[in-house]
This record gives sequence, structure tokens and C-alpha cells, in this order.
Amino acid sequence: MQPLQRRILLLTAATIAVGAVGLARASTNEIRISAKKFAFTPAEVRLKAGQPVVLVLTTEDRVHGFKMPQLGIRTEIVPGQETRVEITPEKPGRISFFCDVFCGDGHEEMDGTLVVEA
Repeated sequence: MQPLQRRILLLTAATIAVGAVGLARASTNEIRISAKKFAFTPAEVRLKAGQPVVLVLTTEDRVHGFKMPQLGIRTEIVPGQETRVEITPEKPGRISFFCDVFCGDGHEEMDGTLVVEA
């Protein structure tokens, strides 16, 4: 194989690989959840079992926590930033999440549910 043909082949392979990564990212469902004193919006999210999803968490007012003990997830949501959490719920059911950073009176009501459907 001549050098030019080899370069073209490598460039083509690299382009296909990058396209496949982009396609994989595009096929992952993103769900946006906003945190604000003293609620998550939406508070209920419906997902399909076995399908990967990225929860995109945001807040505008202050730092909040995001804890989902059933899946071993704990992270902070910082104003002006997106916090991305990748999950693939494997079985149907209800999975609770809540804020675990005290944000004032009403904090204890700041929770939500992922409803995983078959």
C-alpha cells in the first residue's frame, strides 16, 4: 500500500470511529432536572428499564445535593454548572432521590422519584 493510500485509509477509519462515538452519545437519552429551594422539577421522571440515560442536573439558586441511595449515587449540583449522571436502570420499579445539602426550612420535602417501566 502506498503512503497516500495508507493515510486516506487511516483518516477514513478515524472519521468512522469518531462518528460512531457521536452516534452513541446522540442515542443516549438526556433528562434535565432542575433543583431549586425546595423542589426538583420535574419531581417524577419516567424511564425504560435497560435504556441508558443521562440526568442533567442544574440549579440557579444555591448548591444542592442529589442522592439516590438505591443506585449508589451522590453528587452536588452547583449554580451555573451542569452535573451529569449516567445511569441504566435495570429493572422496573420506583427509585427515590433527594437533596442531601440542607437548604433551609422545607428542605426535607425536596425529593423526587424515577419511575422505571418495563
